[in-house]
Order: sequence, then C-alpha cells, then structure tokens
Amino acid sequence: MPYHPVRKKIIRRAPAVANPHLDDQPPLLQRIYAARQVRSASELDRSLSQLPAPQRLSGMDTMTALLAKAIRQDRSLLVIGDYDADGATASAVAVRGLRALGLRRVSFLVPNRFEYGYGLTPDIVALAARQSPDILLTVDNGISSLDGVAAAKALGMQVLVTDHHLPGVTIPMADAIVNPNLPDDEFPSQALAGVGVMFYVLMALRQRLREGGHFGPGQTAEPNLGQLLDLVALGTVADVVPLDHVNRILVHQGMQRIRAGQAQPGLLAILESAGRKPHQVTATDLGFFIGPRLNAAGRIDDMSLGIECLLTDNPDTAREMATELNEMNRERRGIEDQMKQEALASLTHLDDIAAPATSALSLFREDWHPGVVGLVASRVKDRFHRPVIAFAPADPQQPELPEIKGSGRSIPGIHLRDVLADIATRYPGLIDKYGGHAMAAGLSLDRERLESFGRAFEEAVECHAANLDLEHAVHTDGPLDHADLAIATAELLQDAGPWGQGFPEPLFDGQFKVTGSRIVGDKHLKLMLKPAGSTLPIDAIAFGLDNPGEWLGCQEIRAAFRLDVNEFRDNRTLQLRIEYMESDFSG
Repeated sequence: MPYHPVRKKIIRRAPAVANPHLDDQPPLLQRIYAARQVRSASELDRSLSQLPAPQRLSGMDTMTALLAKAIRQDRSLLVIGDYDADGATASAVAVRGLRALGLRRVSFLVPNRFEYGYGLTPDIVALAARQSPDILLTVDNGISSLDGVAAAKALGMQVLVTDHHLPGVTIPMADAIVNPNLPDDEFPSQALAGVGVMFYVLMALRQRLREGGHFGPGQTAEPNLGQLLDLVALGTVADVVPLDHVNRILVHQGMQRIRAGQAQPGLLAILESAGRKPHQVTATDLGFFIGPRLNAAGRIDDMSLGIECLLTDNPDTAREMATELNEMNRERRGIEDQMKQEALASLTHLDDIAAPATSALSLFREDWHPGVVGLVASRVKDRFHRPVIAFAPADPQQPELPEIKGSGRSIPGIHLRDVLADIATRYPGLIDKYGGHAMAAGLSLDRERLESFGRAFEEAVECHAANLDLEHAVHTDGPLDHADLAIATAELLQDAGPWGQGFPEPLFDGQFKVTGSRIVGDKHLKLMLKPAGSTLPIDAIAFGLDNPGEWLGCQEIRAAFRLDVNEFRDNRTLQLRIEYMESDFSG
C-alpha cells in the first residue's frame, strides 16, 4: 500500500569517502555533505565575499555602460518581465535596484500569458511602445526573442537582455546580453535564476557608478543591494534551479534577511497570509508556500499584482495584495485538484506492468486551464516517474482555436529542453515554439499535430533514457541512529542548508511501529511512531495522501522521512515529515 500505484524502491546513497577537509563538521553532516559532492570547507562558506565577481559574466561591461549612460541622461526604461515567480522577483529587483542607483524613470510591463504568451514578442513591443520608453530591459526572458528584439530596435528602442534560459542557434541582436548560459561564458555558475542574473547586473552597475564618482555628498546615496536578497532567494528557490554554491549563498543570505524581519513588506505579507513565521523561514517555505501564492497571479490572472505586491513599501497595501494572492492560490488549487484527478483517471490503464513500459506521457483536455497544466504535469510526473507534458487550449476564452500550449516536467537525467530541441530538429514544423530548462519546459503547437507529437516525445525520451534507470526510486541518506532522532539534529540540518534542487534536503529511511494515526484535514495523516528497537514515540506527518483512510489500520511501516521542527504555542518538538511509506516491505 505505497503512496503511488507504481511502487518505489528505496535506494541509499553510496557512502562517500571521508573528506579530511570537512573534519570540523559533525559526523552526520560530514556524511551528508560528502554524499552531495562537497569537496572542501570553502564550498560551505555562505558569506557574500564568496560570490564570484559580476564582471566574469560576458556582456556585463556593455550592459553596465549602457545602464550608467541611461542614468546620466535621465532616459526612461521599461522592464519586461515574465509571469512566474522568478520573473516577478526579477522585475521587482530590477525596478527597486535601478531606482536606488539613480534611474528615475523606470517601470515594468509583464505579459498576460493568455493574451501575449511568453517573452518579448512583437505584440508586447507594440504594447510597450505606447509608453514611449527609451530602453527595454528583459528579465528572465529575451534570449529567444529574435522577432521581438528586432521589432523594438526598428522602433528606435535600445534592448538590454538579462536571462538564464538556454539560447538557441541564433542570438537576438540586442544592444547588450547577460546570460550565464551563453556560449563561451566563463562565469562559474550556469545555474543562476533570472532574478540572480538581474541582481548580478545591479552589483556590477553599482561598481561602475562608484568608480565613476556617481555616489557621494550631494549626490545619489550608495544603496545596500543586500536589501534585495530576500527577493533573490525567493525567485531562485521558486524557479527550482540547482542550488550550486553561488545559489546557496544567495538563498542563505536572503533567508537571513527574512529571518531578521528585514524582508520587503510584500514578501512578509505573503508569509503572513500563508501562516509562516519569518524568523523560522526555510527554503521549503519559499518553494512550497510563498512561490505558489506569487505564481497564482500569473497562472489565474495577471502577474502585475504579484510584482506590485513586491514593490510596495506600504505594509497595509501589501497585506491587501497578499490576501488577494491568497484567494487566487485557493482558486488555483481547486482547478489543479480537478485537473489532476482527470489526468490520473485517463491513466488508470498504467498499472505496475504498463507503466514501466511507457517512457513519457503527454496529456490534453479541451477544458483544462493553460495556466495550471505545468502543475498537473508535475503531479503526474511524481506519480509515474516519467517526463510529462500537459496541454491545454492556448486561449481559455477561445478553446476552439487550433493553438494549444503545453508545459512539461522531467525527471533527473532527462533534459526536457534538449528533448524538445531534438524533436524540433528531427520533425521540422511539428512544434511551433519551445523553450525552458532541464527539468521544466514549455511549447506550443497545432492540436492536429498532438498525436504525432506524443509519438515523437516518447521516441525522443527513449533515446535520452537509453542508459538511465527509470525505476521509481527514493534516494535516501540511510538510517539514523536513535540518538539522532532528536530536535537538536533537526535544527542542525535546518541550519546546514539551504537545501533544494541539486542539493537535496537530507532524507532518511527506517522501519517503525505505528502506535497511533488520524486524518488531519482532507489528505494528511498524523502518526505516532516508534523506531524499530526503541520505545521512544515520535510524531510524524504525511502530507497530501490520495486516500489517507487506507493507512489508519496500519501497524508497521517502512518510511523515507525528513526531520522537521514543529512549533506549537512556543513549544518546539521533533516531527518526522514522511515523503514515502509502505506497509508491505517484506523481502
């Protein structure tokens, strides 16, 4: 009776060779860090001084020269954002940062995904032109906007591109481009999110302005750009980019500001609406509670509300906006739950035999919401451990139109954007547009080509998975000694992060006797467990079970779990957060 119809296999990460450079760490952390390929103590240094210099990003000199000139000449600049959390935080960081550095006339425009789609399109350029900006600055988009950049240039606007997505064969003819994924870029991290790239541009611009005598008595006060790191942390975690050393520094520093109560009023208001306490915030809170509420604006309506929430300095206004975002998130959850059930109902034929023989899944319904298909793809991917793309009509107001849009999620080892690139090369004209990352990507095509795409998608994934074990597995850090099942260990691990994509939060496994269980809410199961060979009872909780009632009579489980700190009425206790469990683990 496991969580999923396709049973998982618990695999313990191979013990790593002891690293003498980590001898100052507790033994448990030495083991965990070694399993995550940490090679030196310097990789655990999360101070800002460890960030690589902004000038190592190619194109930075040209970018900052043009922005410094814009400040001197009092030119007007329009930020063109994206409708996800990374795009929203990058937009807010750009507006706040450029204003602080002395650019007076700066505002933002974010495409409505249902009217304009993604990126700097010619239609968005035409809309932007109504404001007569001198400069367009893209954040979290632009590297694939060949036609949009050309349209803006034809209208006499400068175009500055900041992005982190993989470029295509042709690079847009922008006036400046900063993107760590450009060919031959020597920046040591290709994992920066869009908001991280924009933050780096601001740091480099501040240095150029400082060297040019821009700051001083009677002039612009030199800003502390660290005040933007809460937004950088949020966007980085929400975009699920790998938490390499650079991103761990950015996220850690941002969370330190949030915990100290120094975050932007909008972020604090969203935390409050989600019932999360700033002084205890973790990367999990940013990714699973704050990011979705911000994303809900772009999925259901217009991301402008989310960006405005992050830009306001008025706490009361921020609370009003956060409340509205919370309501949008409730609506999004309702739509997502219905779509998820419809998707799973269409896949009931995938039993324990059929599912392993299926390399990839593509799904479509006429009545699905295009802003939520990515979440459905993620849920189905988690269920079947296969790359999934879910499609919906591109325009929910006109579902009869031929264009459909898909959003996909992948599994480790299969680069989804590369899969789409292979399909586009092998079958010209099958896909209209595509883009994205290793783990998430989007595309559009004519619905008449959906069946052909589904076959091509499976074929391409099979090629990419030729040497990959697709068995549904949970990778753990092994068992924990009874002495480590304590709140002190949970607090130690919380402080040892931040954890996330590419630097996974420690996950352990063990066998437990179940001495009590009850359903909490609709889909959560509260448990009282005793580890094998121990009489010590421990609280545990399993979130989001499809049928929690099926577990109420269970007397013994094997579980993969994380250590959590549960705080109730100022009392902090240990709680196991169960990520996977099974009651039949014989043999």
